[in-house]
Amino acid sequence: MRKLIESTFVTLDGVISSPHVWGPPYWNEEHHEYAGKLLFAADALLLGRETYQGFAQSWPARTGDPYADRINSLPKYVASTTLKEADAWNGTLIQGDVATAVAELKRQPGENILKFGTGELDRTLIAHDLVDEFHFWTFPTIAGSGDRLLDGLDVTHLKLLETTRFESGIVVLTYGPK
Repeated sequence: MRKLIESTFVTLDGVISSPHVWGPPYWNEEHHEYAGKLLFAADALLLGRETYQGFAQSWPARTGDPYADRINSLPKYVASTTLKEADAWNGTLIQGDVATAVAELKRQPGENILKFGTGELDRTLIAHDLVDEFHFWTFPTIAGSGDRLLDGLDVTHLKLLETTRFESGIVVLTYGPK
């Protein structure tokens, strides 16, 4: 069975929005190596509408390096209640019940399914125990305001699987279901 891996950037004060504003000073070789490890262990992406639309606007213009070429070539499964289609950028709109569709994707043969972004989709995934690993990239930054990590979810206990520390001060906390 494939694993669903979530990778999310978060500040010390729990903010997940606008990582393009507060993240770049920390995007170095260690960051790229870890991100590449996650991406190249996956053969599909799972994205919510906002992440899909944001990525589809910026990633296709990036080419010529292995990471960009890989992210651009992978199939993307998009969960949305408002989109009518997601056929740009190798996208496929998930039809019907998202939890059932994601469970079916996990049962298919293949590598990991990588999920970027944290939001409404997580409520469904967590409620149905579909996320196998959370990789929370904690940046040594205080954003002060913005969307918060997993805001509004019920109490959910996780098990710490691994801690990875970068020289830049980023700490990736990898959690799985308890």
